[in-house]
Amino acid sequence: MSVNIDKLIITTPVAKSSSDPVALELTGAEALARLPKVVAKLADGSIRFTAPTKGASSKSTHRTRCEWKEPVYWALDSADNHRSHQMMSLPQVNHTQKVVISQLHVKDDDSPALKVFWNKGKITYGFRQSYNQTAPASVTLLSNVPLNSVFAVTVEVSGSGVLTLTAKCKGISATTGPLKMDSSWKSRTFNFHGGVYNQVDYSDSTPASDASVCEISTLQLLHS
Repeated sequence: MSVNIDKLIITTPVAKSSSDPVALELTGAEALARLPKVVAKLADGSIRFTAPTKGASSKSTHRTRCEWKEPVYWALDSADNHRSHQMMSLPQVNHTQKVVISQLHVKDDDSPALKVFWNKGKITYGFRQSYNQTAPASVTLLSNVPLNSVFAVTVEVSGSGVLTLTAKCKGISATTGPLKMDSSWKSRTFNFHGGVYNQVDYSDSTPASDASVCEISTLQLLHS
């Protein structure tokens, strides 16, 4: 099945302009038309996202990304279930071998409720139970997820704020079980992100060849 990102917002590793170095954001349809080196549709309908380690970044970081995100934020109680499901592979990851591949982002805050990593062949995650919680320690969910292997990452959040993360690769599946978001999240709104977000700061000496690349073969976003 062909992956449709036309109406999603893509944060790219490309600068807005020669005078504005901040990362360019545009719709998926625009990214596919204008930036084939970083966002491309493959022959099988998959979408390839490429994030050179050295490139344009958002105002808050020196880390590049090529990420999709939902265009509209939503409240937990706006639906009984919120779900993000990606099947993907990673042909290449930056020299630190660590990249964010999925997030549950919160509006007007730099610290997501959930951040999912591919880290040296493992799927790990950090979950913030409370809105004001400091960055949580990463927990390993699934090991033996090598480069070029197809794996699935599914995030489900109930309307009452119970989150479950599941990862699957080579027939092996692992889940967090229910992770309860406390009442401090109730007034917040959220959106799902996915793709590749490098977990290393770039510098003048970062080689142009250093990058992270993902190929997404299935992307499902549901609020029901």
